[in-house]
Amino acid sequence: MLDLDMSPYGAFVWPAWTISAAVLAALAARVLLAARRWSADLKRLEADRTEA
Repeated sequence: MLDLDMSPYGAFVWPAWTISAAVLAALAARVLLAARRWSADLKRLEADRTEA
């Protein structure tokens, strides 16, 4: 069984894990949003290229 009680260190460890997880989630969301934007830009540029 997991022992998640870190006694005196828990006050430092759990917030550090939480902050780290939040930062990683924000970075992943930023990457996904950028990828969608780049995909839309690419489709727009390809459409402009075929029209010209």
